[in-house]
Amino acid sequence: MSAREALFEHTGRDDIILPFQIDPYGVRGRLIRLGPVVDGILGRHDYPEAVAAMLCETMALAACLAGALKYEGIFTLQTKGDGPIGTLMADITSDGEMRAYARYDAERLAAVDPAAVAERSVPRLLGGGYIAFTVDQGANTDRYQGIVELEGRTLSECTHSYFRNSEQLEAGVLLAAGQVATADGPAWRAGALMIQRLPYQRDLPGRPSEDEYDENWRTAMTLMSSGTVAELLSDELSPDRLLFRLFHSEGVRAFQAQPVTDACRCSNTRVERVLRALSADELDELKQDEDGDVVVVCEFCKREWRYDDAALAGLRDSEAVPSF
Repeated sequence: MSAREALFEHTGRDDIILPFQIDPYGVRGRLIRLGPVVDGILGRHDYPEAVAAMLCETMALAACLAGALKYEGIFTLQTKGDGPIGTLMADITSDGEMRAYARYDAERLAAVDPAAVAERSVPRLLGGGYIAFTVDQGANTDRYQGIVELEGRTLSECTHSYFRNSEQLEAGVLLAAGQVATADGPAWRAGALMIQRLPYQRDLPGRPSEDEYDENWRTAMTLMSSGTVAELLSDELSPDRLLFRLFHSEGVRAFQAQPVTDACRCSNTRVERVLRALSADELDELKQDEDGDVVVVCEFCKREWRYDDAALAGLRDSEAVPSF
């Protein structure tokens, strides 16, 4: 087996986070390729194309940023704005399990200039608001959250603003999302490429001067920017070949890829825990089904739970029974 084949032996070449490093330039990065994962998630919703495309980019960006962190838990990326698309949310666990959803105003979205929709304009589609990055590693650890205003024309530019203003890090991000033709019809795909400048180490043998280091970073940004939407979304150009195409003259090294899977964390236990916490009056307010049942639908995966009066009474009875 070749070294190239070994990179994807356990992961395949799609739905992956592929870390890489450009040693002479002091640059590390991640290449994201998402295919069936984003297509499966979007397939469970009936989002307009503009919403689907923005959520697709959000999923790619979440995978990209999560791949830069060492954590055991959940990384969440969320935008909140006063525009037609009020919420975009994607989260991914440290094991690569991803889910996502969006909220939007259909009437306001229909009134947006098609040119702004085509360029996925943050000011026109998301409006004023914020983008938040959260790492939750469980009940016994502190949550980390970074919040920054939605400053930029695109999600990529908003991310640049976050790194520049909140993290004081130099980073570059390319995002792509779109539908591609397949034998089974159009399918959604997403891709992302991110590079991050490592701190300059003056005492490291063989390290270039600071001026050369600065110039190397500018070169890396230029090379990254030459990546195209078609290349990021391609299911034919392998991820390692794309990295070679962009950075081969600089000595790029790709490492073992991490798989990304389509997996929601909703469960009967979680739903019933919430219902048990509600009063009888609150449960009655939830009975909007024509049969008088309480219907709970997961915003992420659209899975549905239905509880009639007997099932609700059973939940209350089980809560009253002491456990030993």
